[in-house]
Amino acid sequence: MKSTDVVVVGGGVIGLSIAYALAKRGVLATVIDRDAFGKGASWAGAGMLPPFVVRTTSSPMVELRSWSAVLYREWSAELRERVGVDNGYRVTGGIDVALEPGELGDLKTAAGRWRVEGIRFEQLQPSDFTRVEPELNPKALYAFYLPDRAQIRNPWHLRALEAAAQNFGVKLMPHTSVRRLKTVDNRITAIETDGGDISCGQVVIAAGAWSGGLLAEAQVALPTPPLKGQIVLFRAEATFLRHIIERGKLYLVPREDGRILMGATEENAGFDSRPTAEAVHELTQQAYALCPALARAEIEKYWAGLRPGSIDTRPYLGFAQEYENLIIATGHKRAGLQLAPATGELIANLATGAVPGIDLSNFRPDRAPGPAEDVAFRS
Repeated sequence: MKSTDVVVVGGGVIGLSIAYALAKRGVLATVIDRDAFGKGASWAGAGMLPPFVVRTTSSPMVELRSWSAVLYREWSAELRERVGVDNGYRVTGGIDVALEPGELGDLKTAAGRWRVEGIRFEQLQPSDFTRVEPELNPKALYAFYLPDRAQIRNPWHLRALEAAAQNFGVKLMPHTSVRRLKTVDNRITAIETDGGDISCGQVVIAAGAWSGGLLAEAQVALPTPPLKGQIVLFRAEATFLRHIIERGKLYLVPREDGRILMGATEENAGFDSRPTAEAVHELTQQAYALCPALARAEIEKYWAGLRPGSIDTRPYLGFAQEYENLIIATGHKRAGLQLAPATGELIANLATGAVPGIDLSNFRPDRAPGPAEDVAFRS
């Protein structure tokens, strides 16, 4: 029987962020993942980060999102200093566009939210397109420029988090399957794995779309249905695109080396994470519609990931009602990467008895389903 203070089940960006935040507080943690660390939805995403909010809002999601945006600047500098890994954090700016008349209403509504939140943006006139983003489709009907949008290279960020956790002494257990949570009365006493049992003081479930199944074994009903997302990777010249470009739920994210990510689909396909020819074709056509010159670029690869859903659009963050030492951090859907630092700090605060940092009532695992909120910024 092995023992640790906190066991984190799930080695994606949420689990590794929690372990990193705990380690900075001097708390011993063990992180378990059924696969290699960071190879699930965290790796499959695009790494888009929102601008931070400068005004107080009544939206708990906006508060969490803004906290995370500020933390990304701090964490990126910390990780570079601690382990010498650049996570690709760059403030590249972004452009949100409407190509068809039916898209104008949603885009103007989004601009209204940005104004309320104090996010900087500028409406571009067609004559401005060439100045700001030369390859943007000149037939776009409406475009807003958001100079404070940022991005990370999520595989680099995951590598930095894993290295920092190791340096702190966090025990990492990849390729280790959790069979069940062992319980006595209202406590989780141990994690049964295919490598033996691990006793624990507290347990954090951060296993993405697989969280619901693990919790169900312990009689905790918390659905985390997988939402499949597919992405296509183009290779172009390094200066082809300057900014992130979004059109509704679709996006183009340029990297400094000329690679450009086009995503992402939203599919209810169960746990099937295989990419499909139909989705790849649709995404490439959407990419050409946003930037016609991309038709000359090479399609380098494509893939899919499974995002964890929830009963509404908000993640589950907080203690489970059924067990006094079980903390849940999952259900982030399309916002896991962007919300990871704030989630890490928040869960570390809960695990150490500190003030969480924000009001958790809207994220309680046992909450009643709330109205769906539009995810204004995706990751």
